[in-house]
Amino acid sequence: MYESLFQPLIVRGLTLKNRIVFAPTSMGLKSGDFLAHIDRIARGGAGLIVIGDVPVLPSPMFSLYTPEGLDFYRQITQTAHAGGAKISAQLHMSDSDVQGLQRYLPDLRAGRITPDDLRRKLNDLTGDFITGLPVERIQTIIDGFGQAAILARDAGFDMIQIHGDRMCGSFSSSIYNHRTDAYGGSPQNRARFAVSCVQAVRRAVPNMPIEYKLAVRQENPHYGNAGILTGELPVFVPLLDEAGVDCYEVALANHGALTDTIPPHNHPYFSEPGCFLKFCDLVRPLTDRPLCGVGGLGDPDFAAAQVDSGRVDYIALSRPLIADPDWPRLVQNGQTDQIFRCVRCNRACLGGMQQHQGTHCVFDEKRRAARGE
Repeated sequence: MYESLFQPLIVRGLTLKNRIVFAPTSMGLKSGDFLAHIDRIARGGAGLIVIGDVPVLPSPMFSLYTPEGLDFYRQITQTAHAGGAKISAQLHMSDSDVQGLQRYLPDLRAGRITPDDLRRKLNDLTGDFITGLPVERIQTIIDGFGQAAILARDAGFDMIQIHGDRMCGSFSSSIYNHRTDAYGGSPQNRARFAVSCVQAVRRAVPNMPIEYKLAVRQENPHYGNAGILTGELPVFVPLLDEAGVDCYEVALANHGALTDTIPPHNHPYFSEPGCFLKFCDLVRPLTDRPLCGVGGLGDPDFAAAQVDSGRVDYIALSRPLIADPDWPRLVQNGQTDQIFRCVRCNRACLGGMQQHQGTHCVFDEKRRAARGE
């Protein structure tokens, strides 16, 4: 009954062995632990692993632009390939005001504000930052997407995902983008930055698949501040198609509470299985590109039904694969009763990340004991 999840998917000549993706996830782990985690996800059977938040410009973080950073990314891709998975680099550009961040860091370190407080304060600065960004800097960032794609290819990545939130999402949103030049105003103009980034990647790596993380915001009730308003999807999606996007991961836009984009089981609006699939339903009539659903898809029966029906073409899992990296293998073998299922408690995953303890699961010890790990 799970055959659809294990049919190959071909995207611009790249064959994924199944329809199961490990979604881009901030892990907060040391290098060795991170590589071990990627190895575990790959050996568990995921067809594609997306490495989140790969900077498009030189960065103090691990960067494609330094020998040490490039070597680390090569280790990541080699680890994924050795485990049988393909691997994608999620290229992103932060839209945080660095000067604002530096202003608030002392308060964060002293405990006078929480990480959530810092997030809200930085979000409040986003509009002025995006609106005031010089055109020359915008072009440097666009060029950086292309250069980073080349470096990612050289590091062994099989696919590029362009992060449609972060800076792409803030340019797309009338909440943050108040520019009066070619990058602001109409939906077409607000799409220009994202479209230009896609075009830069397509020129740089013409044969690599490009996935775009389509960050969608909604009103009534209001969720998401950056990203593309639901009513503007008919403008944005065809432009992104034309620019060179091969497939889409469709999710809720960010720049709100993390518990909205990573909703717990008791979320007031996104508690149901497949909580973001309604956004896929809006995108489906607008493109013939494969769509990836994400959010609340940890139940194998429900996930397979979405692919069976054609509602989505493939699925992305984060917390379910943190809870049990063997989820794909166990589903394929008909051993779903052995899965340690994510209960969407957010205690050790999101909670661990926010407490700077790394992203883990409350079931880690129990699972390792049961599997002899």
